[in-house]
Amino acid sequence: MGRLDGKVVVVTGASRGIGADVARLFAAEGGRVVCAARTLEEGQHPLAGSLATTVAAIREAGGEAHAVASNIAEATECERLVQEARERYGPVDVLVNNAALTYYVPVKDYPVSKWLRSWAVNFQAPFILSQLVLGDMIPRRRGAIVNISSGSAIGPGRGPYPDATVGARGGTCYGAEKAALERFTQGLASEVYQYGVSVTSVAPSQVVPTPGTVYHRLVSGLDDPRGEPPLLMAQAALLLATEPLDRVTGRVTYSQQILGEFGWIEHGRGRGVDSRGSGYSEI
Repeated sequence: MGRLDGKVVVVTGASRGIGADVARLFAAEGGRVVCAARTLEEGQHPLAGSLATTVAAIREAGGEAHAVASNIAEATECERLVQEARERYGPVDVLVNNAALTYYVPVKDYPVSKWLRSWAVNFQAPFILSQLVLGDMIPRRRGAIVNISSGSAIGPGRGPYPDATVGARGGTCYGAEKAALERFTQGLASEVYQYGVSVTSVAPSQVVPTPGTVYHRLVSGLDDPRGEPPLLMAQAALLLATEPLDRVTGRVTYSQQILGEFGWIEHGRGRGVDSRGSGYSEI
């Protein structure tokens, strides 16, 4: 038996990277997975990966999956995504808010249109999608929402900043979005605890080599030895989505930290293990 047998799962950003690994693992655990992203077919995006590729891999392995091409920056597209999931498989049991849209631009140069678009995907969409799926979860008094965060939420700390490279990469917007997502996680968790719904957040303990992180030069390549395999994030998300409510809800954690704590891996490293995480992870 799988940990998600018969459960209906929605995973955003499932065309590549962490989201694709989450979708594949959740399907392997018996979930009926609705994979959402903007890229339906290979070649429609400069980076490798597509919903078609993810769904084909799941089906080839004997799993069940359905692709929904959607731009979750738009509220109407979020509504359509959840409605298609319901029509295809039934009420949603698990939501993984993984999709991200990132521009590494200093605030002084940041185009307002891109700033607003980034917040729409990285923060507003998790709110809208969570609100929508709670319509399925609260009446049945069960469900799980897993938000994918980032070490960027930790921030650079107080000044002075004698090193001119501090902040030069332009990650202020993305870091602020992830910090907000972690606060949202704990706030929503406290609101829906009474209904038996779990809300958690997990970030990579180390940078995960994906087409996106390679593109932004956060790692040297998909085989960068300093990186963390995407499967560890998928396993951490699975743990948070399937452990009993009182063991995990409200947790803001890191992949190798939570996997080590629950005995899913023997040794971990990185954020949450060798170094401290964000303030919300310590509450």
